[in-house]
Amino acid sequence: MLAARARKGLLVVGVFTALLWVIHVANVLTGTRLIGALGIDPLELDGLDGIVFAPLLHAGVGHLLSNTLPLLVLGFLTFLEGTGRFAVAVAASWLGSGIGVWIFGGGLTIGASGVVFGLFAYLIVRGFYNRSLRQILLAVVLFLMYGSILWGVLPTAGSNVSWQAHLFGALGGVLAALILRRRSVPGRTDRRRQSSGR
Repeated sequence: MLAARARKGLLVVGVFTALLWVIHVANVLTGTRLIGALGIDPLELDGLDGIVFAPLLHAGVGHLLSNTLPLLVLGFLTFLEGTGRFAVAVAASWLGSGIGVWIFGGGLTIGASGVVFGLFAYLIVRGFYNRSLRQILLAVVLFLMYGSILWGVLPTAGSNVSWQAHLFGALGGVLAALILRRRSVPGRTDRRRQSSGR
């Protein structure tokens, strides 16, 4: 079961990441016109479609490379919980980042880093909501690997990096972990005790 899910996760996340590269090539071939047309333009009605499309666009190879490996790793680890949970985590990160940028952003914004921050935040906090030692241990490992990216949620003077995308993407990931937290079923413990006593 887990092996099959892992194979499917590799396929889904791999195809999505490959799609980002295909879109980047198409954007370059069109003279980067897609960025102006589909980026998030804060507080502009014309920029609302960017909430959906901006994470698919990147300013250059370096920008896309910086998101590729984290998307593969974090996306795969999230997918191991199942397609539904993966979809909720990605959607919350994607929309949280996009809506936050549209309301509070400082300029035209593109890139999947908001989704990266959202998946990272989701994987970091879900273990505490679920009270899962295994998930908490994974969170510790991920924090040691990628924890430094959390500085990206803070404003940086003179930087053209959208800290708003990072911050609201991360908040979307936390929201997804809250929505998807595992709830205990009333009476389940009692039934188990009764069964073991027979």
